[in-house]
Amino acid sequence: MAIKVSEVAELPYALGQINLTSSQPVLVIVGGASQISDIDFLRIQSLFVEVLAPIAETLGAYVVDGGTDAGVMRLMGYARNHINARFPLIGVAPVGKVVLSEQTTTPADDASPLQADHTHFVLVPGNNWGDESPWIVDVATVLAGEYPSLTVLINGGEITFVDALSSITAGRLVIAIAGSGRTADKLALALSGNTTDERATKLAASGKLQTINLDAEPEELTKTITNLLSNGGVNHG
Repeated sequence: MAIKVSEVAELPYALGQINLTSSQPVLVIVGGASQISDIDFLRIQSLFVEVLAPIAETLGAYVVDGGTDAGVMRLMGYARNHINARFPLIGVAPVGKVVLSEQTTTPADDASPLQADHTHFVLVPGNNWGDESPWIVDVATVLAGEYPSLTVLINGGEITFVDALSSITAGRLVIAIAGSGRTADKLALALSGNTTDERATKLAASGKLQTINLDAEPEELTKTITNLLSNGGVNHG
């Protein structure tokens, strides 16, 4: 089910139109999955299949991501399908960057198809990747209501810094997966005071950034993220 929105104020009504009416905990997934080795890719894939998707299923949480058939969005869709999960998986994407079946105009050269295992899509204004970043935050806030929410950040490039800042500005805790590469590793380094990246240092100083290591046992990762999403996160009540 998909809906187009043009203003943040429309979100509660629009989400209701696609049967997303009840408040639940929300897990936001941001980042990428590029410039990594095959071995690291498999480790990240197992994080989705063994940890993130089962957590969402156990807690009855919503999962919100960028919705396109690439990177962490593809991995989240695959993981949901792989474990036969029932949790709602909501993709938030800029309408000018996605390929739609009923499209009458020629899509942009770097447009992406939507990821087929997602259950819902919210198409937001924008012709650039990154235009969806504030919307992902707003959709998660509306869906969470009084429940906690949490952003998990994996790998990622330039836009992932914007995603992290958007979550932190909204008061949402961001968990950077150390060892997943690129932006996530820069943020993890910043938390230990070992970076020259000013953006990472600023985010680390917010008090809303934590890190856990990709190499940790799945049980440990599950326990940590579940506890944060059950209690920590941000409570919007």
